Amino acid sequence: MTHQHHSDLHTLTAAYALHALDAAERDEFVAHLAHCEDCRREVSGFEATAARLAAAVGETPPEALKSRTLAAVEGVRRLPPRVPSAGPAAGLARTVRRRAVPLALAASLVAAVTFAGLAAWQHQESEDARLQARQAEEQLEAVSGVLAAPDARTVHGRTTNGAVTTVVTSDRQNRAVFTAAGLPVPAAGHTYQLWLDHDGTMRPAGLVHADGTVLLDGDPADATGVGLTVEPAGGSAQPTTQPLMLLALPA
Repeated sequence: MTHQHHSDLHTLTAAYALHALDAAERDEFVAHLAHCEDCRREVSGFEATAARLAAAVGETPPEALKSRTLAAVEGVRRLPPRVPSAGPAAGLARTVRRRAVPLALAASLVAAVTFAGLAAWQHQESEDARLQARQAEEQLEAVSGVLAAPDARTVHGRTTNGAVTTVVTSDRQNRAVFTAAGLPVPAAGHTYQLWLDHDGTMRPAGLVHADGTVLLDGDPADATGVGLTVEPAGGSAQPTTQPLMLLALPA
């Protein structure tokens, strides 16, 4: 494998958290992780987010389903092991895999939520629960679409209270994703609120209650930046406190 440039390693945090790296990439990233506090925090945030999103629509299957599944495994045809090709073809395959990391990330996220959503649909009799499962799936698919977009662009920042933040934007998707790691718990009766900066006009872009990844509300197409403030629970129409972060978006 061709060694990643040091700055490129910072972009592999989400893929590492979802086990989407090959062995060589994982070893190199683990070595980098030992010396990069920002990446450790970001990995922690992605891992927590994936767990929360899957749990939001997941449900423990009944014992009968587990028994039927285990019994059916005996009838599944086993495939022969795949033997990796040697020489230039193997190098090309590694290159393709490396470039496909965002797609692998999106596929992993969608696969996780699809399984959880199916379980919820089968075993939840409440219409409210099914609605929540669909909303969680749609949210996760939207996040995955931005992360896997060919034109996805990433910027990193840090809040004044020490959290590491990342914003990923896609012009094709006309969406933006915000990730935070290390956000202190806000005071009682308060929450974090995101803002899109449109030529100096701050427009609400969603609430953030803890570390994790969220899809920004609103249209980021002509926004020049993303801001974060502490607001009263439920959010505000306009910022009421000094920004903890104002991150410029790529032009």
